[in-house]
Amino acid sequence: MNLHNRLTLGIGVLFVLILLLGFQSVRSVQQLSIASKNILTDNYNSVHYVEEMLRSLDRLSQDSTSRDVLINSLALQQQNITEVNEKEVTSALTQKIDALTDSVSIIQIQEIREDLYRIMELNMNSIRSKSSDVESGSEGAVQWLTILSILCILLAGIFLIRFPAIILRPIDKLKQGITQIANHNYEKRLDFGNNKEFSAVATSFNDMACKLSEYRRSSLDRLMTEKKRIEAIVNSLHEPIIGLDPERNILFMNDEAFSILNLKRDNIIGRNAAEIALNNDLLRRLIREVYAEQDNQEHEPLKIYADNKESYFQMDNIPLYINPVGETEQQFVGNLIILNNITKYKELDSAKTNFIATVSHEMKTPISSILMSLQLLGDSRLGSLNEEQTQLLGSIRESSNRLLNITGELLNLTQVESGKLTLKPKIAKPIELIEYAIKATQVLAERFHCFVEVEYPEKISKLFVDNEKIAWVITNLLSNAIHHSPENSRIIIGATQHKKQIDIYVQDFGRGIDPRYHKSIFDRYFRVPGTKVQGSGLGLAISKDFVEAHGGTISIESEIGKGCRFTVSLPI
Repeated sequence: MNLHNRLTLGIGVLFVLILLLGFQSVRSVQQLSIASKNILTDNYNSVHYVEEMLRSLDRLSQDSTSRDVLINSLALQQQNITEVNEKEVTSALTQKIDALTDSVSIIQIQEIREDLYRIMELNMNSIRSKSSDVESGSEGAVQWLTILSILCILLAGIFLIRFPAIILRPIDKLKQGITQIANHNYEKRLDFGNNKEFSAVATSFNDMACKLSEYRRSSLDRLMTEKKRIEAIVNSLHEPIIGLDPERNILFMNDEAFSILNLKRDNIIGRNAAEIALNNDLLRRLIREVYAEQDNQEHEPLKIYADNKESYFQMDNIPLYINPVGETEQQFVGNLIILNNITKYKELDSAKTNFIATVSHEMKTPISSILMSLQLLGDSRLGSLNEEQTQLLGSIRESSNRLLNITGELLNLTQVESGKLTLKPKIAKPIELIEYAIKATQVLAERFHCFVEVEYPEKISKLFVDNEKIAWVITNLLSNAIHHSPENSRIIIGATQHKKQIDIYVQDFGRGIDPRYHKSIFDRYFRVPGTKVQGSGLGLAISKDFVEAHGGTISIESEIGKGCRFTVSLPI
């Protein structure tokens, strides 16, 4: 029997029982009502009439109207004869009442009272008999109602217990099947037996599971093919590549990475990189660089002995994020480490540095000779020069000095790039460095009509620095301020102390530098667009290297039209 028929049968039987229970209740109540009405109309009225006649009989000798009440009650009783022998007794009573005269004897009254008592007794006996019948009928009705109620309760209980099970059992099976499919168990199948309502659902579910199983097999095949293809592509790359999951477990490594790290493929994939790094210095450094990059720390190129020579690799750490299906927030899935071989660029950079150092060194001798010759030409003992020759001589001297400065900057740059920068620190007062810079730029300041002001506190700590290099930095900053200031402007140079740090600053009130270029001005060969002042673009870059070699920093504060403030911060 299908679910629809079961529900119809159960609800139908319950409905019939409720209908029978209602019918029996109405019928029983109606019977009791009729019986009560019969008692009231048949017997109770007769008793009432008898009582009226008895009271009238008692007042018959005293009240003349009592005879009329007696006759009227008798007439009503004659119309309400319902019991056996009641008619004969009523007829005898009627004869006796009709025989009454004005003078009533006690014997007549006694005979009439006896007849009245007989009528009352007949009706009282009838009332008791009918009451007993009504009581029996009510007990029977209660029994029938109790039986029907119990049947209804039992059926309702069975229906309440069985109905949810009948409905929910196939739904639970369907829910379990859906859960299995959600857990990627595509081999799950449903069977509801003869349940026609859910057989179509089971067929659709099984078809879906079968198609998902086929799709999974085909998807796995495609995924394995794509995995092999990606592995082939990764292994064909010449750059070492390492893939890590969020827990720093190694997901994959290409052949170049195995070769560089001197590792074997066996028992490497799936292991924790930190565990393997315990016995591998290079991998330990790579993992350390990953954490350093997460802390926004810069890292130098890695120097690795590979291909029978020293090679340089620039590490790129790429965090990987994905959007899981059905979610909008990105989820971190690991890191991709790529080692870019920059050996040839390092070799070219080294060759460039050596070339610049050689050329700069060789140029200093002829430039010095030119300056000496210019000094001799300007000596009045060799002859006087006209005004035009004097101007030409000054222009040559200025260009030669500028060329000598550029040559010095290039030599400093080659020292920094080649790693041959050596510091000779000693104790120095900040005011000595400031005075050296002012004296070195005094001629330049006079030519541009700039006024240099010094701000210096009464008490300030001393520095332990390379005087020559820090003085060069301050001189370069002051020279730049003079070049970029309008005539008759003021320039402020000074120093302040903050706990364990001393700041030496140079502030001008010239055109200023756009905040977009604040980071770029410390790059080599960079010049702010629109700047008319000629320069090599190396001064600030070399200054930055000199200051950082002392463990300090150099910074800029500037806005268009408000000038610039360069600050050199050095540890005490």
